[in-house]
Amino acid sequence: MLCARVGRHELPANVRVRTFGAPNRLSRGVRFVRELAGELRLEPRPNAVLAHMVPLFLLLAAPLAKPRHVPLVLWYQHGMASRALKLAVRLSDVVITADVRSFPLRSAKVRGIGHAIDVERFSPAAARPTDDGHLRLLALGRFSWVKGYDTLLDGFGLAVERGLDAQLELRGPQLTEAERRHHTHLEELVRRSPVLSERVEFADSVPRDLVPELLRNADGVLSATHARDSETFDKVVVEAGACGVPVFADNSALGELLGDLPVELLFKSRDPESLAERLLAFAAAGPERQAEAGAELRRRVAEGHSVESWADAVTKIVAAQTRE
Repeated sequence: MLCARVGRHELPANVRVRTFGAPNRLSRGVRFVRELAGELRLEPRPNAVLAHMVPLFLLLAAPLAKPRHVPLVLWYQHGMASRALKLAVRLSDVVITADVRSFPLRSAKVRGIGHAIDVERFSPAAARPTDDGHLRLLALGRFSWVKGYDTLLDGFGLAVERGLDAQLELRGPQLTEAERRHHTHLEELVRRSPVLSERVEFADSVPRDLVPELLRNADGVLSATHARDSETFDKVVVEAGACGVPVFADNSALGELLGDLPVELLFKSRDPESLAERLLAFAAAGPERQAEAGAELRRRVAEGHSVESWADAVTKIVAAQTRE
């Protein structure tokens, strides 16, 4: 494994780590190439080079790996189709992502293999609190327009006006000036609404270690994330599902994961009215059907989006490339 730096970890004995951290981008690139070259000279040679999320890694690896006939694999799960990504797709032997529909470019090289969720860490609560009919809803992610928070607030507000007993927490970081402006915009929407002002709370992001507990404490998670050119298979949706928490989403890429459950969770894209209907029906379904939906969602995540299922898929893909 090549990474910029090593933090707290519990790596197995069959993992070797090389670091390429340096004060500037050029130095990091030089060190990355040097460390990768050292690995590629070893015998037996690596079966593949897997670049994770950063197309530049694959671009740097290509001049070293291709002469040695080492397959290049790119994992990418984001809505942005940069020039680096376009070139990396051309140079790669295969591209893997959570779902083909969530990849921003069309290519025969792309394979959808699901997310890699640690389903032991992201697990259901040992016991749910006594049901009082009051729903605790959560929307989790950075405060960017792509997260669709306006839709979520509008739909939640309509549901409350029609009798939904619930609280909604919006939680996430503000990493850019645009995100800070959007956060301010959302706060103003809530402040001006008599319905939302008593029911919506804003909160900062939490350390990664605390995310499973945050999800477990929710009765439902709301998601309306959309990229410009593709559907978005938001990872928090799958993490919530692993915790047995139902997720309301408006993304067609999530149809297989969220469809045909004891309660209907998919709502029409960017449609507050549709979200309000789903929330009211969910509340009326009662705790048993809600729990059934969460349990089935957990089963689906464990089957198709676990670390184990992801690793198995990568192994099969690399094996196929090696045979070719």
